[in-house]
Amino acid sequence: MTNLQKLLNSICNDKVYIQTHNFPDPDAIASAYGLQQLLRSQGLDSTICYEGKIERYNTNHIIEALGIEMVNVSELETELKETDEILLVDVQKLNANVQDVPGEEIICIDHHPIVNQIEYRFSDIRPQMGACATIIASYFFENEIPIDRKTATVLTFGIRSDTDKLSRGVNELDLEMLYRLFPMADKGLIYHLENAELLLSDLHAYAKAIDSIKRFGSVSFANAGKNCPEALVSCVSDFMLNMVEITFSVVYSRKPDGYKFSVRSEGDADAGKIVAQALKGIGSGGGHDIMAGGFAPFQGTEEEGKEFIKLIERRFLEQL
Repeated sequence: MTNLQKLLNSICNDKVYIQTHNFPDPDAIASAYGLQQLLRSQGLDSTICYEGKIERYNTNHIIEALGIEMVNVSELETELKETDEILLVDVQKLNANVQDVPGEEIICIDHHPIVNQIEYRFSDIRPQMGACATIIASYFFENEIPIDRKTATVLTFGIRSDTDKLSRGVNELDLEMLYRLFPMADKGLIYHLENAELLLSDLHAYAKAIDSIKRFGSVSFANAGKNCPEALVSCVSDFMLNMVEITFSVVYSRKPDGYKFSVRSEGDADAGKIVAQALKGIGSGGGHDIMAGGFAPFQGTEEEGKEFIKLIERRFLEQL
């Protein structure tokens, strides 16, 4: 049986919920929408849900332009039941960046390293892939299921976005799927999305980070400002890694309940392992060897926050 056939055999209900990680990015949205279309081709109904906000301009734009329907889990509080079946995409159960909702997580499709050993009815977790959308795209081709222009566009954008236009973490299957999808996609929309990523208000986060950057050899730390959108924190971290002198970047933003971290590496240091160890005991973190994230709860004053960040910096440097 193909992976899609195994997945379908694991579903018992007539309707399922497809859940992404909190604050979904283009890859998560593409994976969820692609899976929804696969299920629809087999006569199954599904609802895509997520927690948090969709913060970036281009992420919101592709949802609006293609008419993708996604529901915040807060809107499903009275609907979800413990007997409902949930399919996780681009995230794994018990990760810090996914909301625990009523229902059973029966299926997981992801490309992040396995942190918690969870038993699903079916799982397809491939950390070697640059994008989760690649895995979903392969299901279409393996099962000879036609792909419409809308699906091809969102899957193409998801793969290009999570691999930073094929510049990081690219696997041979990522390249193959992109090669097969691209001719069917709306190239004009993709060009617009990839070249209109910044709002004027986003520049404040970059300015704050540049003004606050600290460098320790080839390692940099920078503050993107209070309540900076999570997707923007990640973009600023990517930006810092563009400097010739930097091979490991940590960018953070203070939230009402703590600090959000985005970590990038282009050297030998494994970003996912480093952030997990640096925040061990005071927070949580993980991800790929080249891109990762974390969160540390904190409720202190501004001055206490400065000391807390110094502690975090020391812990990162110790691990490095």
